[in-house]
Amino acid sequence: MSGDTGVQLIWFVGAFALVISSLVARRLPMTDWVKMALAWVAIFALVFLVIRTWQLVT
Repeated sequence: MSGDTGVQLIWFVGAFALVISSLVARRLPMTDWVKMALAWVAIFALVFLVIRTWQLVT
């Protein structure tokens, strides 16, 4: 694993921990929790796709 990969892995784990902690802190019913988790996954996927597309274009 290179240095860049390690930093990216730490960033993604930290971002994932923030999302999970925010969902747990709200004490929502499980169905709402799943909906919000899927929304967060979609947000991160969209950001990832935008960054990846930007890198390929430049």
